[in-house]
Amino acid sequence: MDQAIQPTVEADFTFATAEPFQLERGGSLQPVTLHYAIYGDLEKNRDRVILVAHALSGSARVADWWPDLFRPDAPFDTEHYCYIGVNILGSCYGSTGPRAIDPATKRNYGPDFPLVTIGDIVRSQAQILDHLRIPKLHAVIGASIGGMQALEWAFRYPERVERSIVIGTAPLQALGLGLNHLQRQAIWNDLAFKDGWYDEQPANGLGAARAIAMLSYKSAELFEERYGRRPNRTGNEDPFTTVNGRFDVAGYLDYQQSVFLKRFDANTYITITKLMDTWDVPPDGSPEYRRLAEHGVEVDLVGISSDWLFPPADVQRLHHRLAKEGILSRYSELNSEHGHDAFLAEPEKLFPIVKVALASSRLPSTAGIAHVHAGAAD
Repeated sequence: MDQAIQPTVEADFTFATAEPFQLERGGSLQPVTLHYAIYGDLEKNRDRVILVAHALSGSARVADWWPDLFRPDAPFDTEHYCYIGVNILGSCYGSTGPRAIDPATKRNYGPDFPLVTIGDIVRSQAQILDHLRIPKLHAVIGASIGGMQALEWAFRYPERVERSIVIGTAPLQALGLGLNHLQRQAIWNDLAFKDGWYDEQPANGLGAARAIAMLSYKSAELFEERYGRRPNRTGNEDPFTTVNGRFDVAGYLDYQQSVFLKRFDANTYITITKLMDTWDVPPDGSPEYRRLAEHGVEVDLVGISSDWLFPPADVQRLHHRLAKEGILSRYSELNSEHGHDAFLAEPEKLFPIVKVALASSRLPSTAGIAHVHAGAAD
């Protein structure tokens, strides 16, 4: 699409004014403001509302970062459904986070912003749905951290969710935890970070963190095809004879750093990568699984073939775990060389998967694995 569609409604919602919002890891926030955007007619489609959860650096404005999903041939249909995006608690696009003012100190929370969890985020989103008088969601859909929210919604509020579509998501394993640690360490080690009380973004640290993340979002095959061992395409540089000469991949990473610095915040980055680390599913046999199964919530798990941050094998294991607990679970796999970023880089390959997932009940009580090689066999 040449231009992203605009929200029907875009607003802030503030709660926890009289009593603090208690957080799962201790601490509290009072008040809490969440920025949200609505696409479509809520009054007309109140019984067909889909919550679209964003990833690390996304926002409530879903059509800004997932515009292709609103194309005429795409799964999102604003004539018959209503879509809501909410900037997550802890982010920096209008919701309460490290850049927000702490009423107790009259300055930014900064590094004093408390540890929040995916559970806290979902509980805060439920407050908005109560405010908007939405008793039940047709679906929650998200990828990466958004997928964590989508599945957490099913665990927390199975009575309020018909289906969860979880893309490129599983509990983060040791390699991903290590990469997130290095990203936070890059920020902490930047002298401009000033223990989190900076006036200007710690550019070196936040930029390095973003570059590390970009490496984890793509596949080795894609990088080799795009950049190989070629010199940087944008300058007269020779990486073979000078220390500072960059290869093409370095030029790409430097560009990504510069773009990211203009739109994100270092303390926010630390907050969100940490909540990404701490999310997990309940232990085997936990009552959350029984409640989810009893309410008949459908869960669609989508692995990405070249994703090494959330490997498809991990997503598939999560499917097996849910199915073993009697949950209506389906596994599909998106074939792409774009790695974890495929849900953004090749959204059209998600169309058939999401369209099937949004359909009414179609899963047996003990669903097996269904490999959907999107873009190839459809």
